[in-house]
Amino acid sequence: MATDYEKGLLTGLLVGEGHFGGDGRQPQITLRMHVRHEAIFHWLERTFPGGKLYGPYHHGDRNYFQWMARGSYLRDHLVPVLEDTLSPELDAHSYERFEEMRIRYATRLQPQIPEPVPKAAENVTESPSDS
Repeated sequence: MATDYEKGLLTGLLVGEGHFGGDGRQPQITLRMHVRHEAIFHWLERTFPGGKLYGPYHHGDRNYFQWMARGSYLRDHLVPVLEDTLSPELDAHSYERFEEMRIRYATRLQPQIPEPVPKAAENVTESPSDS
């Protein structure tokens, strides 16, 4: 479980360099930075292991890594972190983008409530001859 410091660092990285959006079907958070920041990406992999690291990519004069979070990891782990750490007072633009993502993908970001397990009938035994 990430410490408050680690959650704050993640929030700062996403405010400064991240993207809150999606592909039209599912929400995603993306962080893309130059390969010189490789150590940060490996820290992200260790600290927030539900995200996925891609790269390094080399396109022309751009050399970068990209970390993405989607699906249940985004919904169950990162959205709650950002709900606690990101505010309009911290960064209005990032907060607005985060809220737009939450609204656009509301059905995909709702916490999943497990189906109740049917309670087994207690002390009810029926032998095959009783039927």
